[in-house]
Amino acid sequence: MLNLERLRTLDALARHGSVSGAADGLHVTTSAVSQQMAKLEREVGQPLLARNGRGVRLTDAGRLLADHAARIISQVEQAQADVEAQRGCAVGELRIGAFPTAMRGLLPRALSALRTGHPDLRVRVREQEPEESMAAVVRGDLDMALAIDWHNKRMPVPAELTRTHLLDDSVGIAVPAGHRLADRDTISLAEFGDDEWISWNEGQFCHEWLVFTLRGTGVEPRIAHIAEEHHTQLAFVEAGLGVCVAPKLGRGPVPPGVRLLPVCDAVRRHVYAVWRADADRRPSIRAAVDALRATAAELQHA
Repeated sequence: MLNLERLRTLDALARHGSVSGAADGLHVTTSAVSQQMAKLEREVGQPLLARNGRGVRLTDAGRLLADHAARIISQVEQAQADVEAQRGCAVGELRIGAFPTAMRGLLPRALSALRTGHPDLRVRVREQEPEESMAAVVRGDLDMALAIDWHNKRMPVPAELTRTHLLDDSVGIAVPAGHRLADRDTISLAEFGDDEWISWNEGQFCHEWLVFTLRGTGVEPRIAHIAEEHHTQLAFVEAGLGVCVAPKLGRGPVPPGVRLLPVCDAVRRHVYAVWRADADRRPSIRAAVDALRATAAELQHA
């Protein structure tokens, strides 16, 4: 009999392309991956991995078995979803990935309510950028992801995923208290042609949105500093080192030397949850969505 956990390890290797990637996806050590693969090779009686420079690759037998493993795991997950749906109870484990501001501003309250209503459901959360977490849901490394896109730039959602809107997150521009526009009631992005910006990492969806949006107003963005956390960006703004985008979700206290200016053309982010379409019947998914929607509604009316 082939061991299911060893097949999961082989499937992770095939999807991630490396022992370290498989280990990260499975939340185990690289040594544990190697041990599971060695046992699986003894079970099937032939090599499944071959050396490839400093890494490894699947042999023909490894690729053949990995194809079967993917189908077997999918069938097992569908069976688990069906059994869970038949019981009608949110139980077991639910793995969620969330971008930083949702991690701080949305998930804690939602998970607290989920724990109260469904004490037998164990939730594990990972902070991750939307592109990464959605890919992890497609691969099966996560059950759900919280993601964002913008009013003028949508993020593609893989066809295998179902999505539901949670809330619209209003966005302002943070400027130093002594900034020339600090006393304005509203501003236009086109007025920041002479300013330096504090932005997210290049390649991230929000950084690409900022560049795309500024150029759409005729402003060539001058990115002076890169910082992941909004609180860090606001500290740079307070020091007079530039301006930044300041979403409301998870914002927290604004430093005294910073002014938040509403944008006259209503810049906003859309926050939503995604999960695999074949897991739609799982009560744990439905319970999590209900808790997220309820918390999002409270935040929208706060």
